[in-house]
Amino acid sequence: MGLQNTSSPSKTLDGVHGVHLLPHSPFTACEISQHEDCNLSTYESSRPFAANQRLLMTRVWQQRPPCFRPIHCNLQGDQNLAETIVNVLTSLPFVALGIQVPRKNMNNALYANSLIGVGVASSLYHCSRGDIRKYLRWADYTMIATATVCLSNALRNENPKLIMATSAFLLPFQPLMVSAVHTGMMEVAFAKRAFTKPELRMAHNLHKMSSILGGALFIADDLFPSTPYIHAAWHLAAAVGVGTCNKLLE
Repeated sequence: MGLQNTSSPSKTLDGVHGVHLLPHSPFTACEISQHEDCNLSTYESSRPFAANQRLLMTRVWQQRPPCFRPIHCNLQGDQNLAETIVNVLTSLPFVALGIQVPRKNMNNALYANSLIGVGVASSLYHCSRGDIRKYLRWADYTMIATATVCLSNALRNENPKLIMATSAFLLPFQPLMVSAVHTGMMEVAFAKRAFTKPELRMAHNLHKMSSILGGALFIADDLFPSTPYIHAAWHLAAAVGVGTCNKLLE
């Protein structure tokens, strides 16, 4: 008995109502090796795990402590063009002070460049409008904090490494806190040098008065943001305080 051709359709169901046989199967059979099947199963099973990991990281980031959250900047101020011009003009002294810093070493040069950056960041912020304004305000605060870190490092070459590392880590999130810590370190260094060097006492007294006035104006600017020219006055008081600090680097 000879073998029939398997490729030819069977005649058994011919003529049955509603049945139509195709000469070729519309499906294509292929072999999947055990290794490929395992890879496919691993990939399919890893997708939910990766999604859960991303969700977990998102929740952890959203629940991070307040000290790791970016500051909420006060965006009020610059009520009109005149106030903007005054705020920009009173930002320029920081650029001039940065140019005047004696660049005797790398730490002094970094501080000088950071002061120039403070003037530039402040000017850009006051000239800005719209959504970009909040980012430039953050850059303004961060640049001020960077300048205080560079100043304390220029006054004391061997700052504790833990303080410097922590300051660098918190700088993008809490620039005001970093500024406060390093400003305090600078004030202590200034007072010690003024005590041992009488020629610095006049500069130190001027620095203390400008610091007190600058702090009061900074608080008033936050409490009364609609009052014009308070921010510009704070610029000038801060510039005087920075100028007296340059005496320590000569």
